[in-house]
Amino acid sequence: MTEYEKMHGGMIYDCLDEELGAVQKQSHRLCDEYNALGTGDDAKKQAVLRELFPHDDFGLYRTMERPIFIDNMREITIGKNFYSNIHFTFIGGCTAEIGDNVFIGPYCTLATGIHSLIAEERRIFADEDGKLHDYEYGRPVRIGDDVWIASNVTICGGVTIGSRSVIGAGSVVTRDVPCGRQPMQSDPQHNRRGQYVHTSREILDRRSSTP
Repeated sequence: MTEYEKMHGGMIYDCLDEELGAVQKQSHRLCDEYNALGTGDDAKKQAVLRELFPHDDFGLYRTMERPIFIDNMREITIGKNFYSNIHFTFIGGCTAEIGDNVFIGPYCTLATGIHSLIAEERRIFADEDGKLHDYEYGRPVRIGDDVWIASNVTICGGVTIGSRSVIGAGSVVTRDVPCGRQPMQSDPQHNRRGQYVHTSREILDRRSSTP
């Protein structure tokens, strides 16, 4: 079994493996190319995104504000009609699966890689031939359909977020989130600070009345 296969299966693997390194370099190069494009370079942006996500169905749109960082393009799949704000980051180590109609706010990270809690095991070391090794493992991140992830959210490896859920700004998500979970709503039209929260019916009514 190759180190890449071990990583994909959630086993302990050497993250300095050459095959893995080659895929990461390709992913980083495409991100650099994408991030260097200008505001009006929409066609070029879409072309680069098609290279980064060659097997995805983009649906009506795929919009990713710059900059982005995709650590390993082979290990992330994104569904139809996806939007991410600035500084969307996927840290490799295992897989990430994102459903359809997902919105992600600025400065959000999917962190699938996990290091040992034992200090000595986290150290990079050289074998007798002088080759460096760095062992870690990962757990997948799964995000369902119609999820909104607000700004500055970190989703850790091993987490599944159910469809139609909302993740509040500043969250560090370490446990599964059930389908339809909302962030703080004792009063359905006001949050804890008394700020007005539009109900789903109001938004749908506005959409239906738009010419």
